[in-house]
Amino acid sequence: MENGAKAADWIAYHATASPSRTAVIDMESGRMRTYAELNARIYRLASYLHISVGLPRGARVLVISKNDADIFEIQFACQRAGLIFVPLNWRLTEREIVFIAIDSGADVLFFGPEFRSVADALVTGGGVQRTIELTQGREGAYERAIADSAPLSNTVPNLETDCWALIYTSGTTGHPKGAMITYRMALYNAITLCSAFDIDGASRNLVLLPLFHTGGLNVFANPIFFRGGTNVIMRDFDPRRVVGMLADGGGITHLMAVPTMHGALAGEPGFEQLSGSGLRGIAVAGAACPLAIIDAYAQVGLPLRQCWGMTEAGPLGLLMPPHNPAEKRGSSGLPSPFLESAILSADGRPVEDGAVGELVVRGPHVTCGYWRHDEANREAFDADGWFHTGDAAYRDADGYHYIVDRWKDMYISGGENIYPAEIERVMLMLDDIAECAVVGKPDEKWGEVGRAYVVFKGPVRRTDEDLAAHCGKHLARYKIPKEFVPIDALPRNASGKILKKTLRTMT
Repeated sequence: MENGAKAADWIAYHATASPSRTAVIDMESGRMRTYAELNARIYRLASYLHISVGLPRGARVLVISKNDADIFEIQFACQRAGLIFVPLNWRLTEREIVFIAIDSGADVLFFGPEFRSVADALVTGGGVQRTIELTQGREGAYERAIADSAPLSNTVPNLETDCWALIYTSGTTGHPKGAMITYRMALYNAITLCSAFDIDGASRNLVLLPLFHTGGLNVFANPIFFRGGTNVIMRDFDPRRVVGMLADGGGITHLMAVPTMHGALAGEPGFEQLSGSGLRGIAVAGAACPLAIIDAYAQVGLPLRQCWGMTEAGPLGLLMPPHNPAEKRGSSGLPSPFLESAILSADGRPVEDGAVGELVVRGPHVTCGYWRHDEANREAFDADGWFHTGDAAYRDADGYHYIVDRWKDMYISGGENIYPAEIERVMLMLDDIAECAVVGKPDEKWGEVGRAYVVFKGPVRRTDEDLAAHCGKHLARYKIPKEFVPIDALPRNASGKILKKTLRTMT
């Protein structure tokens, strides 16, 4: 091996330092593992992969399953066996999943029983040679693999710069790309979040996001393991169950969710009783969070902290401070201590505070690149090492960052840059609008004008005049969309991102 810092084994450390502390609780099956128990199972699973299956260093291991404690065992077993963990987004089409299997070159697949047909497809068309079914602790192939394997006596050493996982980003166009997640990325993300969100050995994190998602894995689950806390795993998101669990004093201290999930929680009966629940670390990311949701949390004394992140950036790169200054509502906060950020114009020059440009980042919790995708790496990284996020943003005089929109979603009308997300936020102030997406459409006079696709909550729909008048109260005249188009549902990809490319082709 080259000289360099060796990646630490967090589970092995806590199995010695606090062996009886609970590491994971799987709510679906009721399984509970202490750090000593989890550590022993990981050693045996690593042995199965490295010795019984004979996977060489660097081989990729696929996992497709709903949230399950076994997923974390597989992740850490990959570390000890020198393998690369590849969680699969089960919301993707079978064709997309087969593409990922082929692109990653994986030979082995762990799968939940509900994904047997996908497992068969990966064997017949995805190059997978061996499949192991997960059974939530019941007798089956996975449990036999662990029980029949002796603990791995010599783990495969890893450097911090080695790849631990490939997390495929679906994007909105083209094929998924595998973002390489190194041990260094995971370490710096863990240090950052433990400090920013007060994570310690007594912390209990409720895992709500899918574990194929970087948010599910890395905010806050892996940082919790880094500090020796407890992860409580919910298989499927159930807002009523979550609120009831938090209100009943379940000891949960941390949770991360996307805005739609937080909105569902805030709308549940009993949410107002959560003021004394013990929650101290609550994050929202993945999209701009409506201010009404942040205010709903504030009204019960809970600091919902808007952050910004992406798979390739650690994931969290911008963090709202814990005191949540009211005058910064709508901001995604300040760069993490280990992240450099800049706002660049289209020609690559830094812009002044308050001016919109593309957010670029670099630092130890930014990916080293995409798996076997030189073209994508050339597009994403510039000569100065900046990773181009594709997000349009601005920075205020105090250093707080505001995400305006996707850089490519901007359109130009009469020489003015227009960011659809600004218009969408104004539209969503109306209680009878469920969703809204704005795109630019060609116009002979102005070059482009806005077209707003609107999903109403009920059968009664506002007139175009009403919607334009509402926008006119909050936006400059040139930003008001020229058209308002009612639509039953916005087109989305498997990760839930709105497909604006599809909307641009609609007439």
